[in-house]
Amino acid sequence: MASTIIAEPSSMLGIVQKPDIFIEPPAVITTPCDPWPRPYFLEDGLRKVHPYHYTYNTYCKERWRGRELLDIFATEFRDRPTEYYKDAIESGKVVVNGQAVPSTESIVKNGDVISHTLHRHEPPVTAQPIGIVHEDNDMIVINKPAGVPVHPAGRYNYNSVVEIMRAERGYQWNPLPCNRLDRLTSGVMFIGKHAKAAEELSIQIKGRSVKKEYIARVIGEFPEGDVVCEQPIMQISPKLGLNRARASGKEARTIFKRLAYYPPQKRSEDAGNLPPVDTRSDKEKLKDAARPWKVKKGYSIVRCLPLTGRTHQLRVHLQYLGHPISNDPIYCNQRVFGPALAAGDASSSADEDIISRLSRMGKDEVAEAMAYHDEMMEDYNKKKAEKMTGELCDVCQTPLYSDPGSHELGIYLHAKRYADDKGRWAYETGLPAWALPPEGFEGPMEVEGAEDLVGLAEKVEAMAFGKQDDGEMKDGGIDTRDLKEEEKPAGAGVRIMADEVVEKEDRYIRPFEALWVMPG
Repeated sequence: MASTIIAEPSSMLGIVQKPDIFIEPPAVITTPCDPWPRPYFLEDGLRKVHPYHYTYNTYCKERWRGRELLDIFATEFRDRPTEYYKDAIESGKVVVNGQAVPSTESIVKNGDVISHTLHRHEPPVTAQPIGIVHEDNDMIVINKPAGVPVHPAGRYNYNSVVEIMRAERGYQWNPLPCNRLDRLTSGVMFIGKHAKAAEELSIQIKGRSVKKEYIARVIGEFPEGDVVCEQPIMQISPKLGLNRARASGKEARTIFKRLAYYPPQKRSEDAGNLPPVDTRSDKEKLKDAARPWKVKKGYSIVRCLPLTGRTHQLRVHLQYLGHPISNDPIYCNQRVFGPALAAGDASSSADEDIISRLSRMGKDEVAEAMAYHDEMMEDYNKKKAEKMTGELCDVCQTPLYSDPGSHELGIYLHAKRYADDKGRWAYETGLPAWALPPEGFEGPMEVEGAEDLVGLAEKVEAMAFGKQDDGEMKDGGIDTRDLKEEEKPAGAGVRIMADEVVEKEDRYIRPFEALWVMPG
């Protein structure tokens, strides 16, 4: 029979216990000021923030233990040069546990709180207001402007959706975002008014029971039909937020459908039956010959239905298909990805060079989408793009940046529609201005057939890479998931759902070539 031992109270054993000693947590420096109203001002179509002092507080991370304070700042925080951090430590702008340290070589220990007070300079964002699509007692559905981050992060604090809405509705109001859009992306977002509503909708979105549709404007003539891209995606630089198509990456699946194609407008000399006149100089012809994307005339408006939620999924898949978003400063940048803009490229051989080139963008070079500007606008936008001016702040000696150009405030990617898969609710916006027909062209002013695309999404998910429920292949498809990289057909992971062979630019696409043709 099992026995139970009951421990006697320590007082019965004649043992006197000392009370627990309460140890005060380390002192930290709080933010010197939290200005209200927020120090916004509007200028030249931009929402700007007057520079202000701000204190960052952080506990010592495990990898920082036993290291010198200056070494931590010089290697972990690369926003400013080492000389700045040395001066900040010596002048008391950086303190440990609320106290100045004797030298830059002071050792950081577990439990230490490091505080850094600095003169903060936020980048401008668009002055376009946050649109309201729907509002009730539980949530607000907004139309987020392009170029505005959702949460305070990095260089942005008050210039974020959360802080802008707080400034509009009151200091005590706490907006709770339920979904997330990239800073450069515009469109539908859900803001919970209280924790329960935000939690319920967030769970629904993460559970893939919400269907999303985006609109993108891409270079060239996107193929007709329903294009399904199943190329896995991998993050190759967490610091830069850079992702690439990679067979060893995470599963990713997107459906694309062309809404419209707009060829380049004819010049005046092209009018009538006269042959077009090539007015380029020999230097310009040589320059264009090194840019394969230049042969992709005009642009397309494309509907995008992501079936998974990888970071930059639509941008990476469109780049892989050879039709990147036409003003994407990363994935449509020849200076970063080379003349072919990484079309159909899922290799890792050039990753280090790509990361190095991208890290220079916006510092000593202009971050620009090489395929976006026409020749007359390139020089103008280079002058207007955000980059270091060579000037320093009078207060903190921080290098100053110029204002961003209008072409840098966002990209041609818009979250147009979110809908519950059971049909209980749906919210959408109209087409953004850049997706409407250009002057002199006719084209769709609105998107129709959302239900058809959702139905196709359900079909694609059921097919699961061309497999039936019993695991057998159908429709002539092949399962590439278990193949080694060298065994996969070119362009594996991409399909066109169509009834016949599709002509794409100068070649016909047949099954298992660069784009697959599958029965619709």
